[in-house]
Amino acid sequence: MGPANKSQTSPDTFLLMGIPGLEHLHVWIGIPFCSMYMVAVVGNVSILAVVRAERSLHEPMFLFLCMLSVTDLVLSTSTLPRMLCLFWLGARDIAFDACLAQMFFIHSFTAMESGFFLAMAFDRYVAICHPLHHTTILTHARIAKMGASVVLRGVAFFSPHPILLRQLPYCRTRVITHTYCEFMAVVKLACVDTGATKRYSLSVASVIGSCDGFFIAVSYALILRAVFRLPSQEASFKALGTCGSHVCVILVFYSTAVFTFLTHRFGHNVAPQIHIFIANMYLLVPPFLNPIVYGIRTKKIRDHVLSSLKVKVT
Repeated sequence: MGPANKSQTSPDTFLLMGIPGLEHLHVWIGIPFCSMYMVAVVGNVSILAVVRAERSLHEPMFLFLCMLSVTDLVLSTSTLPRMLCLFWLGARDIAFDACLAQMFFIHSFTAMESGFFLAMAFDRYVAICHPLHHTTILTHARIAKMGASVVLRGVAFFSPHPILLRQLPYCRTRVITHTYCEFMAVVKLACVDTGATKRYSLSVASVIGSCDGFFIAVSYALILRAVFRLPSQEASFKALGTCGSHVCVILVFYSTAVFTFLTHRFGHNVAPQIHIFIANMYLLVPPFLNPIVYGIRTKKIRDHVLSSLKVKVT
């Protein structure tokens, strides 16, 4: 048996298939994916650099935005480079430990992304509905505690995933029908009953997603009620424009997440190409859109970036 076959059949290795049925388009699919990744990296790094350099931006909204940017960088970097190696170089092999590590980063940081969306929605609620108490409610110490809670929640609930999968025997095919190591795609390869493991994963995802989504919806409903009561029509339109763009990003994140969840639970007739493509959008689009919506559309960040560019040009 040659080295290649030895690598493919090794118990320490899985094989990523990519998008089944679209293997001939992998090279072309990688181009927009790479472009989105580059925009996500440049945009999120720029937000972190601008907020760090400008002390006037050390406000709750921008501190939460920095936490979201770090989450986006980890989430996209844990998937995209490996995915592009699969699309462009045909590198299908992934070590078992690397697969588990990727899975942990994807699921835990997705939960963190949801938590930071909730924290930002709460910040906007306090800023618009209780502006006089904004700085006293959201102190730097409280912001740090909220951020730490979101991180600890993601780590605590999704640390069992790689531990559970490491204990399972894998005597079936070692081909993962996906572009990355997703929990459900890997657990299907086990040759024992994994019903309890699947139920744990789906339960954790549904509880975190539904709770965060509910409180985000309540926050923006209260914000809209306050906005429509503003005496100035111009101020109402400005607030609606800002909140509208935020809600669009959140809807993209949760709609793709819900589709992926429902496909695992009920969508056995959904074509695998559609499921995997949506699962990729679920990881790629939010990190790509967040710097645009929360960064470029935010006047303070936009003005600081433009003033920095003017200084460099002159």
